[in-house]
Amino acid sequence: MEFYPKMAIQYLHSMLRVTDPDATIRFFNLLGLEEVRRYDSEQGRFSLIFLAAPGQKDVAEVELTHNWPPEDGSAPEQYDGGRNFGHLAYSVDNIYDLCQKLMDAGVTINRPPRDGHMAFVRSPDNISVELLQSGENQPVQEPWASMENIGEW
Repeated sequence: MEFYPKMAIQYLHSMLRVTDPDATIRFFNLLGLEEVRRYDSEQGRFSLIFLAAPGQKDVAEVELTHNWPPEDGSAPEQYDGGRNFGHLAYSVDNIYDLCQKLMDAGVTINRPPRDGHMAFVRSPDNISVELLQSGENQPVQEPWASMENIGEW
């Protein structure tokens, strides 16, 4: 049995894909959550809206992802079969060490941390889990920099 030192990990957020951000925000406002930050990407055609209960900003948040309708006027994305739930996200002390530990245990790294910042893996029940480097990104290094994506993340 390999020994791995305990690694600090911190829950960040869960991501939900939404078709009507205003209606969804109103719903979560009724529950007591408030918008704490927003990021709109014209180039990527999406919005990220983060909500949290009072005092829970940067502790436990819900990320609403709104993929804008296509510019060509075609139908917007529809989410079924759980597609509206995106992923769990955790901040980690050393993304390379954790990914190596996961690989050694037989876990597929679906989106390797090529940038020293972000990786995605899936649970045995196929739940997507995002791993984000805490603080400064790790320097880009091999074998991670050359690894390809595997499956969906």
